[in-house]
Amino acid sequence: MLLNEIQEITAPFDPISLSEMDAVGLMKRMDTKFVLSEHQFSSVFESLKDEYSILEINQLKYSEYESLYFDHENMAFYRDHHRGKANRMKIRIRKYKSNGMSFLEVKKKEKGQTVKSRIMSKSWSNHFTGQEKDFLSKLYPNHSHLIPSLENSFVRITLVHKTQIERLTFDLNLSYLKENKKVTMNNLVICELKQERVNRMGSFYSKMKNKLIRPLKVSKYCLGVMELNSKENIKSNRFKKKILKLNKILC
Repeated sequence: MLLNEIQEITAPFDPISLSEMDAVGLMKRMDTKFVLSEHQFSSVFESLKDEYSILEINQLKYSEYESLYFDHENMAFYRDHHRGKANRMKIRIRKYKSNGMSFLEVKKKEKGQTVKSRIMSKSWSNHFTGQEKDFLSKLYPNHSHLIPSLENSFVRITLVHKTQIERLTFDLNLSYLKENKKVTMNNLVICELKQERVNRMGSFYSKMKNKLIRPLKVSKYCLGVMELNSKENIKSNRFKKKILKLNKILC
């Protein structure tokens, strides 16, 4: 989706600042993901403007993100996700192009709950500063074996519910890069409903149900790993059903 189209569809929403959104930071939360086509996204997005405000930074109601993910040589983080390990993690540096800030982030999944920790970073490699090493040591002592595994970029729209502690993010224009190999995923929109606890009675959840769009556990990191690595080098058989659903959208 072109940026001017995104700017047009986000214009009717009431803005909220980054500092105002901090009250709904949800660093510990329950996540429910949905995968939409751009057409499905456009049809539901407009109906949200009365219930949600939209994050606005530097007069833009969308943000461009870049991420550098880290893993082990044997892709241990990816493999943990593939085999459905209950407690797993991702480690990345995320750059927010709207304000030029970057954060080193450790994102853990523990008993279904997402717990994210982060510090500001100026790195874009595994040559971590002393402060970054101290941060990682507390959360993942084995960090010295981490290597860059892939980069990705996308455009994110962030909505904040006006009366409930709830956020919605929509990630569009996904692309991945590894060793000069680039993959783009046109027509794919990943939506994440972020709540203190799962509430299936909420309006957005109901809208998805009415459109017969069911939650789908999908990881942007795992999608990129599968696209940028050969089937001989990486297992993906347990994701087969998800891949079939995604391919229907991507076609």
